[in-house]
Amino acid sequence: MHTKLTLRLDRDLIRRAKSHSRRAGKSVSALVGDFFSLLSVDRESEGPSLTPRVRSLTGILKRARVTEQDYRKHLMDKHR
Repeated sequence: MHTKLTLRLDRDLIRRAKSHSRRAGKSVSALVGDFFSLLSVDRESEGPSLTPRVRSLTGILKRARVTEQDYRKHLMDKHR
């Protein structure tokens, strides 16, 4: 069952949301629904969800032999 929800938002934000919804081929209501579905109680207990890009990096340095000293040297070289 669908229920109406009224939101009061900045005019420019609404304009950008409508523009995005046209490009995405979804209604603004569907976009808001997608966002709200990310806020489920079950997911809050798991901690923050990872974006696909971050998820792809998980474990990438597992076998790397990088020490804290290596990182400090990198920072010193970077900021010279």
